Amino acid sequence: MQFSIASLDYLKELHNNNNREWFTATKPTFLKAQNKAKEFYTGIQENLEKHDEIDRFKLFRIYRDVRFSKDKTPYKAHFAGSFSRNGKQLRGGYYLRIRPGESFLAGGFWEPNKEDLLRIRKEIEMDDTEIRDILKDKNVLKYFGGRFEGAELKSAPRGFNKEHPAIDLIRKKAFILVRNFTDKEVLSESFMEEVDQSYKAMRPFFNYMSEVVTTNLNGEYL
Repeated sequence: MQFSIASLDYLKELHNNNNREWFTATKPTFLKAQNKAKEFYTGIQENLEKHDEIDRFKLFRIYRDVRFSKDKTPYKAHFAGSFSRNGKQLRGGYYLRIRPGESFLAGGFWEPNKEDLLRIRKEIEMDDTEIRDILKDKNVLKYFGGRFEGAELKSAPRGFNKEHPAIDLIRKKAFILVRNFTDKEVLSESFMEEVDQSYKAMRPFFNYMSEVVTTNLNGEYL
């Protein structure tokens, strides 16, 4: 299954005409583009469920919340969807955004709760060998450049030594692997497979994190 060129073209038009009058006039075109996009995301989910446990899929709404934003354009000129992993045992999730010129997929832990974040930091403080090895994995290097994206503190979190050898990881507030795509890649016949292979490459990282957040520092399950 390929991503619809008509859906991508609609997003380009929406970017150039991001106002309620134009959107209302082209609502039938939007609905067709959205339905095609949802079919594609459903295919992504079906592939994911062959090698991971997915709790739920969410296709995000096109409408922007502009109440607290300087940007008052009413619509998102992209389609985006998330796939949450199953329950408290696994945690984390996958994400895919299709936006002309700015498409990407991601996976990991975007805003871990404070308990999980502290547990992850404590694990890395105790031994960062395994997480470093995961970042050096050939597929993690191939698809994600061997690094995490996401927000981080400027210095050490409270209770951690700013001189710790793993402070570059300890100060992170999110642990996300990201891969960017060109429009040509998005419209290629192999795009869905590339997305799935990228998600598969995250599995060692997810396995590590799932074990960390479901055990204590002694490795005992909570």
